[in-house]
Amino acid sequence: MLKWIIILLIIAAAASLLGMPALAGAAATGARILIGIVLIIFLLILLGVFAVT
Repeated sequence: MLKWIIILLIIAAAASLLGMPALAGAAATGARILIGIVLIIFLLILLGVFAVT
């Protein structure tokens, strides 16, 4: 999932530099959503709700 976050951030940066604000915004929003999901999963693992095997 981290790979997708990095890809979306690169797409957002490139689209922003090329003057495509709609695409940059969409990619940045997708990256924000994935970052939120990753943080929630990390916190649940940290608190021991999920067991990592």
